[in-house]
Amino acid sequence: MFPFAPPAIRRLNEAGLAVVVLSNQSGVARGYFPESLVLEVNELMKSALAKEGAHLDGIYYCPHSSVDGCDCRKPNIGMMQRAERDLDLQTSGSYVVGDRYGDMEMAIRAGAHAILVRSGYGLGEWTWHRKDWPRQPDYIAEDLAGAVDWILGQK
Repeated sequence: MFPFAPPAIRRLNEAGLAVVVLSNQSGVARGYFPESLVLEVNELMKSALAKEGAHLDGIYYCPHSSVDGCDCRKPNIGMMQRAERDLDLQTSGSYVVGDRYGDMEMAIRAGAHAILVRSGYGLGEWTWHRKDWPRQPDYIAEDLAGAVDWILGQK
């Protein structure tokens, strides 16, 4: 976990915004690691955040590969719809922060604001692939902390 993540998430918590993690985990379908490892990592993430006074309202993951044809694998919006139902959220108008174009496409499909972070895979995605994107992100931030600054500035 990047060191800026817990304070950034805590700021969203303090602002009363729900924070949900949506993650593709095709390594499960491909046999690279067991689903139990995904659950273990999610618990470690929640614990690390709690030590910093932050929390997640939900964690959803897609264990399928791209060939499975599921509705949950990003850029499909199945995980967002599930979080919307489970947590009584409104995904339209919400904010999706991600480091891949698939995250941006999911946001666009759901009527959410798409924020690309340059951390993680984001810089490479932006540098090498943005010319091919049918729609650009609503905002580009250096990292999650910068994305949170922008989100809170919109409120």
